[in-house]
Amino acid sequence: MNRRKIIVIGGGAAGLMAAVRAAEMSAEVTLLEKTDKPAQKLKITGGGHCNVSNTATGDAFFDRFGKNGRFLRTAVGAFSSADLVEFLKDNRVSTVTEADGRILPASGKSQDVIDALLNKCEELGVTLNVNSRASEVVIGENTVTGVIVKTGGKSDFLPADAVILCAGGASYPGTGSDGDGFRLAEQAGHDIVRVRPALIPLITAEKIVHSLQGSSLDDVLFSIWIDGRKKAERRGELLFTHYGLSGPVVLSSSLLAVDALAEEKNVQVSLDLIPDIEIAELDRKLVDVLNSHGKRKLATLLREFGLHTKLAEVCTGLAGVDGEKPANQVSSEERKIIRNLLKDLRLKVTGSRPVTEAIVTAGGVDTTQIDSRTMQSKLIVGLFFAGEVIDIQGDTGGFNLQAAFSTGYLAGQATAMGKSSQ
Repeated sequence: MNRRKIIVIGGGAAGLMAAVRAAEMSAEVTLLEKTDKPAQKLKITGGGHCNVSNTATGDAFFDRFGKNGRFLRTAVGAFSSADLVEFLKDNRVSTVTEADGRILPASGKSQDVIDALLNKCEELGVTLNVNSRASEVVIGENTVTGVIVKTGGKSDFLPADAVILCAGGASYPGTGSDGDGFRLAEQAGHDIVRVRPALIPLITAEKIVHSLQGSSLDDVLFSIWIDGRKKAERRGELLFTHYGLSGPVVLSSSLLAVDALAEEKNVQVSLDLIPDIEIAELDRKLVDVLNSHGKRKLATLLREFGLHTKLAEVCTGLAGVDGEKPANQVSSEERKIIRNLLKDLRLKVTGSRPVTEAIVTAGGVDTTQIDSRTMQSKLIVGLFFAGEVIDIQGDTGGFNLQAAFSTGYLAGQATAMGKSSQ
């Protein structure tokens, strides 16, 4: 019996897992990686700590992908976070689970995950070709026949029974994720949903906030307002930068802002700096503190509410109140302005950082043209997709890597079995 010849394009998380699963099922697998090393984006994930997955299950998992979450149901059913943990354990990588459900290698090193995948590929006889760029997926009579590969200045045709396109998105192009997969999919006749940054820091208009560069808030209630209506709200950590805002709560809501700005809508963010205290209670506490410490400076007293010095100065500046003013000279009107700022610090969003800096790319191959049961194209027999090249993007916390591993696993399995949705 002839072994099925499978070509996997892209040596990231999805591509490596696809190669492993196809080879486990006795396929003859060739993995093409355009750079000199596979998994370069995986290596920098989570600052090098590699948040591989999340313990969330069912709707709690799929809801973190928005409207396209349901597309992942079969893939995650075939290879779940528990399956990934078991796979890593079987390949000598132990994991730990954080309080928020994030799953990471116990060593805190992404290289351990990469080594496990590469060692498994080697063990299963996968042929890894680095510095090999797929320039075209060759199609004859609506069926994949192979791939044209450029290595150096030379082009070769590699025949294949199936091709799995796992070339990533358009973020961090230095790792090889430079949008090549979209080009290949488009050549094959697939529609590409507009590519834009997701999980991306936001740029704000207010210069005064830039003085907070490098400082962070551990617990803030962050909300996105579009044309005067609140569209999202998250609580957690926020980081001030020289251009605006970053941190988990910002990244998780950023795609809403990116899409709204593209439609020329007004986008603002609101920061509730003291989320555990209702506004009426905060007003009473402010009155008590100001009355009890009449001679102390206003900016200094704001630290009683957990604000660090720089943030207290920014708040008094935005309120138009001298932070050096003694507490007993603060008027009731000034107190109310400060109170409102502490509960609803509004900043205007003018843009985002470029897509090349995004943690993941939004957009990609239209999911309506992919069979979610196999990851095979509905247009071309033998063409499969996995990972960030597909129009699926999730929240921070390991969701996107799990989606990559799950879709890669399902695609590898389906190609090896010779499944067809045509």
